[in-house]
Amino acid sequence: MCKLEKSNSNCEVRERRRRWWWGIGIGMGVKVVVSDDKKEKPKTCLASNNGVGSSRYKMKMWIVKAATSILLWTCVVNLTSYGHDWGPRVLKGWPSCFTQEAALDLKLPSSVSVPPRVLPPKRVYKNNGYLMVSCNGGLNQMRSAICDMVAIARHLNVTLIVPELDKTSFWADPSEFQDIFDVDHFIASLRDEVRILKELPPRLKQRLELGRVHTMAPVSWSDISYYNNQILPLIQKYKIVHLNRTDARLANNGLPIEIQKLRCRVNFGALKFTSQIEELGRRVVKLLRQNGPFLVLHLRYEMDMLAFSGCTQGCNSDEVEELTRMRYAYPWWKEKIINSSLKRKDGLCPLTPEETALALRALDIDPSYQIYIAAGEIYGGERRMASLAEAYPKLVRKETLLNPADLRFFQNHSSQMAALDYLVSLESDIFVPTYDGNMAKVVEGHRRHLGYKQTILPDRRLLVDLIDKYNVGSLSWDEFSAAVKETHAQRNGQLTKRLVIPDRPKEEDYFYSNPQECLQSDEQLSSM
Repeated sequence: MCKLEKSNSNCEVRERRRRWWWGIGIGMGVKVVVSDDKKEKPKTCLASNNGVGSSRYKMKMWIVKAATSILLWTCVVNLTSYGHDWGPRVLKGWPSCFTQEAALDLKLPSSVSVPPRVLPPKRVYKNNGYLMVSCNGGLNQMRSAICDMVAIARHLNVTLIVPELDKTSFWADPSEFQDIFDVDHFIASLRDEVRILKELPPRLKQRLELGRVHTMAPVSWSDISYYNNQILPLIQKYKIVHLNRTDARLANNGLPIEIQKLRCRVNFGALKFTSQIEELGRRVVKLLRQNGPFLVLHLRYEMDMLAFSGCTQGCNSDEVEELTRMRYAYPWWKEKIINSSLKRKDGLCPLTPEETALALRALDIDPSYQIYIAAGEIYGGERRMASLAEAYPKLVRKETLLNPADLRFFQNHSSQMAALDYLVSLESDIFVPTYDGNMAKVVEGHRRHLGYKQTILPDRRLLVDLIDKYNVGSLSWDEFSAAVKETHAQRNGQLTKRLVIPDRPKEEDYFYSNPQECLQSDEQLSSM
């Protein structure tokens, strides 16, 4: 027995070590069977002096050590995987085998070769604070505002929180940013310019909940000095500044070239629609292409547009009354008393379906062309669309090309529907907007960026005058057609220089309709 063999000190040391390691094994959850038969203990000790017992003892020790190591390593890996949220900084730098990218790679068959995604390097800068943004308006109004806010955040060296989209406008669309745009692509593609987060860091959320955030609407059409002198000091003071009503808050002209180019980069690269919207857009374009060329008509003859503008050409008395009631129902539509006839003569009304049909015919648009209507419900329905349908029988909409099930997820989400129309508009052979709203302007600029695709921009002021003369017989059809063609000869989306009116920014050419700084070289600009 070990206790009787006083001279065998090594045996006692090994026995104590064995008991200690087995205790650790039990604490770690390793199943260890220890015999209570004291008569067996000397055999264990004595057996350690022979080869068989020694090997068995070493094997047990190795198993216990291996189990302990595995358990400790599992704890470290788990801590690392959570390190991005709450772990210490040292863990955040450790590589983890359990990232989302790794999980996706594991699901791919070995025969599929996926090239690694190359991300731009992160831009390192001293963070001056956090910029929160609430956009207002429709899809393209918000789209241009997002581009502006990214450029401002980059210039001020602040962290941008993913913009919040308008949910209280006429359309009452509940869509979040990530429901329309690929938010991960948005963040990753701009990481070399500005740091963008999906939400405020946890340590700053309480400040937001307590209302310790400065909220304001920036001044419209401001140059970058306004943001340097007025907004940046507020961010440094409050740490977080929330800008609301962000449409048209950055000037069209007079900005550094790097800001203009960043606005383009966001608009044409970073703002990518979700895969669901992109896939459906490709399907619609494919269906249209199967039947030949197609023209996208952005027929802005919808109830909200007519009520807002006060344009009632061709409407009956009941419709005029309905539109007027709607205009008064929205307090932020400031203009209430409107003379529709005068506004139309000034070219400030959207073309009616009847006027649009005459204009397309005068421009010799082939009657066999498919006309894709990129719009919501046309006010007056089939009655108002009759003349256009007679001139161009191949009128189609997304609702007629797709099954109801395809659009089920888009119902009551006007911005997602508009995103689908936007994609189809970019791919069309010809794009014709009947009003110079935000979608018309942004699509026009995007088509310029894609290679000056044909975009017919109706001169409404001259066009309605010609139409009125034709309708009363002052012009023959040939005279009318020739005059319309001459008027629009230089309004096809070709290379042109942006009109600048320093004292009247609302009347000058919109940056996003003609982002000339992103389309050609300085030499081309100077020669224009």
